[in-house]
Amino acid sequence: MKQQDRTRRAYVETYGCQMNVSDGELMEGILAERGYEIVGAPEEADVVLVNTCAIREHAEQRVLGRVSQLGALKKARPEMVLGVTGCMAQRMGESLLEGQGKVDLVMGPDGYRGLPQALDALQAPPAGTFTGANPTRRSRQLAVLDLNLGENYQGLEQRRAEGASAWIPIQRGCDHRCTFCIVPYVRGPEKNRSAEEILGEVRGLVERGVSDVTLLGQTVNSYQWEGWAFPRLLRDVARVDGIRRVWFTSPHPNDVTPELVEVMASEPAVCEQLHLPAQSGNNPTLKRMLRRYTVESFLEKVDLVRSAVPDIALSTDIIVGFPGESDEAYQDTLHLMRTVRFDDAFTYKYSQREGTPATRLPAEQFVDPDVAQRRLEELIDLRLEVQAEINQSEVGRVEEVLVEKIARQEGQILGRTRRNKVVAFPGEPDLIGQYLHVTLDRTTGTTFVGTQVGQPSLAHVR
Repeated sequence: MKQQDRTRRAYVETYGCQMNVSDGELMEGILAERGYEIVGAPEEADVVLVNTCAIREHAEQRVLGRVSQLGALKKARPEMVLGVTGCMAQRMGESLLEGQGKVDLVMGPDGYRGLPQALDALQAPPAGTFTGANPTRRSRQLAVLDLNLGENYQGLEQRRAEGASAWIPIQRGCDHRCTFCIVPYVRGPEKNRSAEEILGEVRGLVERGVSDVTLLGQTVNSYQWEGWAFPRLLRDVARVDGIRRVWFTSPHPNDVTPELVEVMASEPAVCEQLHLPAQSGNNPTLKRMLRRYTVESFLEKVDLVRSAVPDIALSTDIIVGFPGESDEAYQDTLHLMRTVRFDDAFTYKYSQREGTPATRLPAEQFVDPDVAQRRLEELIDLRLEVQAEINQSEVGRVEEVLVEKIARQEGQILGRTRRNKVVAFPGEPDLIGQYLHVTLDRTTGTTFVGTQVGQPSLAHVR
């Protein structure tokens, strides 16, 4: 059978954050709507899209290695279309089209609505044209890199896997412009979706059996739409009939308001977990980062949340080795970690991102990479120590767990508590998607091992 006589097949491989995962689902939804079959491996596909992250250099190098591997597959199958999409595509642009003709398509985060047309143009005869988003044409190559200030992908449906959980993007882009961050330059300014459309999407997901939703945005709690602010949206999502759990990520500390905390404390569906990125525990460093808060005001936010939701589990992001970070400034960050005692922390060594303001700081301020690495290793050790102590104190608790998948150990399944703690316990795969009560018998330090108590309940009961 000739290729044009059968359904075209597409494979999307995603790297990076939850927003990238959501974008991968969006691309799959757009292609499925146009008649593409979504397949599970690049070897099965006519179109292979690598959906990328640009936050750190290591992530980009990993993707470039993967693109090289896929280039070998393309060499054996020249008719295959290989594309790079997402933040790294936006940052590196047409340079990804250079070298041995491996990559056919480069598309930034605002180009996905025109993805089918771009693929049509690539498959057309050389004289064919593409009218969407002002692409640059290089024979059988396209670069679609315009940032669209109005593109928030309203009206398009993601292709989600079956299950009780779903990511719901409510916001794209960011207005904060922290000096270390590439996001505003590859995703553009903040663009929020209609509140009515978001709520309609939640209701539709409930009809499909979803009961656990995560609201996504670069600074999700800065959301504004006409008369709606984020606390109102969060409350209304939590009150949708059939929703049992609501999460949101990633918030900015400045937008953690008394109104938001009141919703978190009063709405039963809002989970007892908050990701609160600190980035540093030193005020001069925070000022160079342009974070727009101080250590003292950050701690006030922590106190505000813990006073209203005493059982809250807090996580954070920390960067070490940011330009100008002295040993004393680094010790301030360790002090913040010991003071707050986060349940979890995502820790990073500063990575220069071309085009961000931090790269223009004086050269003498840049921290020696070996020093930064030692700081990172010490920070990780402290994070693990605190996390193990907190988790050990929770052994013996009985927690509600949503079963997510099969565990690595035979005969066990994995679930997540309302405080975002992972628990492995004996169970059969048919329990996936159900809510159970589990006793936390012991901890590995980062996760728990438990035992089921009582009978499961369905993820969603109509």
